[in-house]
Amino acid sequence: MSAQSPENDSSARWKHDGIRVIPAGSLDPNTAQTPGMDRKAAIDFARAGAQKLWAGTVSIHPNAKTGAHHHGPLESVIYVVKGRARMRWGERLEFVAEAGPGDFIFVPPYVPHQEINASPDETLECVLVRSDGQATAVNLDIEPAEKPEAVKWVDPVHRD
Repeated sequence: MSAQSPENDSSARWKHDGIRVIPAGSLDPNTAQTPGMDRKAAIDFARAGAQKLWAGTVSIHPNAKTGAHHHGPLESVIYVVKGRARMRWGERLEFVAEAGPGDFIFVPPYVPHQEINASPDETLECVLVRSDGQATAVNLDIEPAEKPEAVKWVDPVHRD
């Protein structure tokens, strides 16, 4: 019986503990859901061993909107792939901003928000990344403000 060389041990470790490719057709819909939105997990602790992030997709049908919710202590990044996202946020969802294909949206911890598909005929498709391997979604019962205030983001680094 021969001893395995350290090189072979390292190779075997990287083979099973290295890069993961999750095919598009194998995303997991068994994740925390918010009414009006279809989330599917690609990367999380259970599927890929991710310790510090969750990643997946979200689709919102034309003219649909999610219920108000937040993601607890997690930070979220939404990348708009297709369609037009209208985001409302605040204690009464009193603020609003829009994002289109190629735009990124940052959602800080505990911020009550709502995603709205601003298009009457196109599905809103996004990629979503959160700062923990768990999918946390806390649905809220909020009476929305009648007319939200539009907010334009000002880059604190490139103000001009």
